[in-house]
Amino acid sequence: MEIHNQQRHAVVLVHGITDTEAVFNQMAISLAQQGWPVYSLNLVPNRGEVGLDVLAQQLADYIAKTFAPEAPLDIVGFSMGGIVSRYYIQRLGGINRVQRFITISSPHHGTVVAYASQNPGCMQMRPNSEFLRELNQDAMMLQQLNFTSIWTPYDLMIVPTNSSKMPLGREVIIPVALHSWMLTDSRCIASVAAALAEPIKRDRQSLRIHSYQKSPLGGNNT
Repeated sequence: MEIHNQQRHAVVLVHGITDTEAVFNQMAISLAQQGWPVYSLNLVPNRGEVGLDVLAQQLADYIAKTFAPEAPLDIVGFSMGGIVSRYYIQRLGGINRVQRFITISSPHHGTVVAYASQNPGCMQMRPNSEFLRELNQDAMMLQQLNFTSIWTPYDLMIVPTNSSKMPLGREVIIPVALHSWMLTDSRCIASVAAALAEPIKRDRQSLRIHSYQKSPLGGNNT
């Protein structure tokens, strides 16, 4: 039954610190070949010189400029990009349109590696930072989405590695040797595709239909 193919949303890929959208090339090609419309952006500056909330606003602006207001989206965030995406979803209204959210090796509870820099964005990714504490206080709102966390127990950038664990959603553990290899590992790419192909939660479908019925435009909301 190919109903999922008829409901494939645009997928926005959000990169990590010091990266650009190019890190997703292999994954983007694979997803596009399987029928997903794939989008990505470059967050600037990309070395933690500004707060992750600033980068999240860039993501919000990109989405507002690129997609119709009612268009549902899926997001894949790698490393820092997963935290940037969480801020967009939890604080900037993304919860109302994102249907599937996948993080890959993201420091949901911080990483000690972030102590190596005094840049504001890096300080926000330190364990027990005020930024992460505040974001995690209402992390359970992510239960409204199809949320998946993918991570590796051998990550040397996310320390401790179980910082990528979340007390909700679905968890996929893939024994990849290096942080950056997650985006090119065939098992990880397959796991992302599988998560993107899952049916959205029924209550999200009902909410979307309800919002379309209340559209003030009364036009063709498809």
